[in-house]
Amino acid sequence: MSNDEHKTFVPISQVVKAEERFLGQATKRRESAAQRFPLFFGLAATFGLVAVLYGFEKLIDRVDLFVNNPWILLVTGVILLLATGAAYKKLN
Repeated sequence: MSNDEHKTFVPISQVVKAEERFLGQATKRRESAAQRFPLFFGLAATFGLVAVLYGFEKLIDRVDLFVNNPWILLVTGVILLLATGAAYKKLN
């Protein structure tokens, strides 16, 4: 085997330690930034939530079955909420 073909492997413990160091530093910086700029983070989170909900609304508007039959949309939504609530209760 030539030097170019020789591969060196990093022990998994070193990778885990490096990941832990990185995550520790990232968490400190994230918390620090969130504490210094709470309004910005609040507005960004609100925008993200509204964008997702608006995107769902636009996708639902493309489904003719739901547009023409809002009761089907309502019943589907209630069934999904009940199913996810039951799953959450069972997993908790």
